[in-house]
Amino acid sequence: MGANTVDTYVAWNFHQPKKDQAPDFTGWRDLGRFIDTAAGEGLDVIVRPGPYICAEWDNGGFQAWLTGMPGIGLRCMDPDFTEAVEEWFDHLLPIVASRQASQGGPVVAVQIENEYGSYGDDHDYLRWNRQALQERGITELLFTADGGTDYFLDGGSIEGTWAAATLGSRGDEAINQDFPAERSRVPPGRWPLRGGPE
Repeated sequence: MGANTVDTYVAWNFHQPKKDQAPDFTGWRDLGRFIDTAAGEGLDVIVRPGPYICAEWDNGGFQAWLTGMPGIGLRCMDPDFTEAVEEWFDHLLPIVASRQASQGGPVVAVQIENEYGSYGDDHDYLRWNRQALQERGITELLFTADGGTDYFLDGGSIEGTWAAATLGSRGDEAINQDFPAERSRVPPGRWPLRGGPE
């Protein structure tokens, strides 16, 4: 197949469905074991911890207890939200940090939020998310991932952080249409990303 890397979302509501219980990383929720298994197969790992992970997963990975809090603002600097995310990261990120490439593990990158440019453009929140990851020991490549148009990349990317474009279900079309926007965000001398002519 030629694959050398696997990426994984980490669904908060899968690991902590109830507020009064600590996140569960045992049994089929054992993220560390999953990462270690990938390493055993010779694969690098990209971790995508959210806290929001994707529209395809129930409630984007948020729990009913979180979204049901009266007046809470999601995916923003609302103190109730950021406090809950910090508690989640306090449980989750030691599992990831100890398995980073710099520690001899397979984790080579960690995503900040998820396709935030499709949702909003609160760059203070994205910077907070990046800082929360770094404060908990994440030292590998941090990146954002958004749709490849200027609109999505402008909303979801922040200075000093690699901005990646997602291709969606029409990859060939997206490459031709969207990659010029992505190319404008690649540091000089780092293009082409896919090995073609510059």
